[in-house]
Amino acid sequence: FQALRQISQRTISTASRRQLENKVPEHQKLFQEDNDLPVHLKGGVKDAVLYRTTMILTVCGTIYALYLLGVSSMPKKQQ
Repeated sequence: FQALRQISQRTISTASRRQLENKVPEHQKLFQEDNDLPVHLKGGVKDAVLYRTTMILTVCGTIYALYLLGVSSMPKKQQ
């Protein structure tokens, strides 16, 4: 039982060391570059798509809310 436990611990610990690489210095260089981009767009295409999607949903939601506010402020016509 003890031997099996040692083997499993060794396998797990060596496998995780190989898979995980410290990418923090790379990301620090990327985000500290002076390339006139705002920090929320420095991540690349994925960040740009996420930002534009958020802006589109925000603008559409605001327009829809204003439309509903306008409709609800009009009195209903009596028949």
